[in-house]
Amino acid sequence: MSWIKVIPFDHATGKLKSIYNKIKGPNNQIDNVLSIHSLRPHTLIGHMSLYKNTLHHLNNTFPNWFLEFLGTYTSFINECDYCYKHHFEGMKRFLNDAEKANNLKLHIENDSLDNILNLKELCIINYAKQLTKKASSITENYIQKLRSFDLSDGEILEINQVVAYFNYANRTVLGLGVNTDNEILGLSPKSKDDESSWSHT
Repeated sequence: MSWIKVIPFDHATGKLKSIYNKIKGPNNQIDNVLSIHSLRPHTLIGHMSLYKNTLHHLNNTFPNWFLEFLGTYTSFINECDYCYKHHFEGMKRFLNDAEKANNLKLHIENDSLDNILNLKELCIINYAKQLTKKASSITENYIQKLRSFDLSDGEILEINQVVAYFNYANRTVLGLGVNTDNEILGLSPKSKDDESSWSHT
């Protein structure tokens, strides 16, 4: 499951058990990317708050499938198989279109998204790639280019935070050897209205 000790749901007590009860999915599943925090429950709270508010918040402008697409893409170029598998399934579920999801996956893996995305979407993907691969190379020109496609500064911030979150999550997973053993892929918090609702379905 990982390279460090993890406290499973059945052995959790106190504060950790309370948090686990908030985030558990079917059969008391705790995603491995979350249970990896079990020795420091306060960082699990931080992770869940960031995750919920960047990816599954009522006030986001972009549809869930597109934010999951950004996460899937970011995870792929970071070679984070765990997050790539999970968030591809999340993207597919929110799209409710397996053919489109599989087509996006094919073009992510073949570095050929320019064949299927429009210019606005490609501009967003280019920003995500630069932020992931060489953040120091980003200048204000990148922001101006995003604005040229009628993206508001709030929408640009939304994109930035989703991509930045996935870089954090990818490095948590890759740095600690987290894998998908015994997991149901693609679960996510159900309620976008309630910031404190973390249960995974």
